[in-house]
Amino acid sequence: MYTVLIIDDSLSMRRILKDMINSIDEFEVIAEAVDAFDAREKIKQYEPDVVTIDINMPKMDGVTFLRNLMRLHPMPAVVVSGEGVRGNSIFDDGAVGFIPKPATGESMSSFHIRIKDTLLNLTFLLKRYTLKKPKPKVIPKELKSRLGEIELKNHPDVVIKSSPVLLPGKKVIGIGSSTGGVESLLTVFKKLPKDLPPIIITQHIPYGFSNSFAQRLNDNSEVTVCEAKDGMILEKSNAYLSPGNMHLTIEKQRDGTYKTKLLDTVKVSRHKPSVDVMFRSLNNTVGGGAMAIMMTGMGDDGSIGMKELHDNKAYTVAQNEESCVVFGMPAKAIEAGGVKDIIHLNEIAQYIVEFSKGKRR
Repeated sequence: MYTVLIIDDSLSMRRILKDMINSIDEFEVIAEAVDAFDAREKIKQYEPDVVTIDINMPKMDGVTFLRNLMRLHPMPAVVVSGEGVRGNSIFDDGAVGFIPKPATGESMSSFHIRIKDTLLNLTFLLKRYTLKKPKPKVIPKELKSRLGEIELKNHPDVVIKSSPVLLPGKKVIGIGSSTGGVESLLTVFKKLPKDLPPIIITQHIPYGFSNSFAQRLNDNSEVTVCEAKDGMILEKSNAYLSPGNMHLTIEKQRDGTYKTKLLDTVKVSRHKPSVDVMFRSLNNTVGGGAMAIMMTGMGDDGSIGMKELHDNKAYTVAQNEESCVVFGMPAKAIEAGGVKDIIHLNEIAQYIVEFSKGKRR
């Protein structure tokens, strides 16, 4: 397993790169840095096998940092930048690879292929480097537990057992998303009216950003949106976003209401929060009364839980390839046979309303 440090001042680009690199066999992102000075400390801590460097960064530009890195701590470095004019000169500065950031109109799947091809072509060099590189001062948890959490591919059974409810419960809507999901969720919530069943959301987002994102959704929707806390009663016209470091599940109460239950456990399907965990809990409590929506995202998180919901007569929908930033999670759910309808991003709000009125099942 080759470890990667991403250096980029853009949160969204770091997120995209992390998702894409983690999906490549033999590669794992162990840390992220927002500028050259942050990167310097992270390299000392983690001693990654390879770094990705953006050129246009604050405090110190990527080319200057690359030159300093090659002089003081030579290691494999791949430039990932929109500054295409530097593509030839950066090799003279010591880079072993150059990946232009997505051009206008280029799909994320095309960008992902370019990243994968570049990194896999460097494995011969990385093998030689890892034999000689210094040992890290801090060993990441992922690397300490190679027999446990290293793949971050735990099945939902590890966290929540499957116990599908036989009789459909009161309607609840579950939405799962990842790469590209922030803007896509905003598109949906701007169109949603009041008087809808409760909505629960798992969006792969770093801890510390989920609360502000929930507030952003709330400010742009007639639906009341909040970051979920443990023990909240689900109410109509309200949506609950999973915190960035906890799995969001729901439990049924004796009076027929549902309440949130946050789980601080291992990652499932490589993520925490996990869509698979949320969808399974939805199937365990609401079953055929639920609507599950799989939106844009890298990987396959949610495909297991969505298939279980589909088999239990819940209404399942996936965003289509045309409107996805990354057609990964929806594609895997479709391949698993867990999707009834495949629709455009712009139709999702309408389908939610129609489901709430009993017009779709």
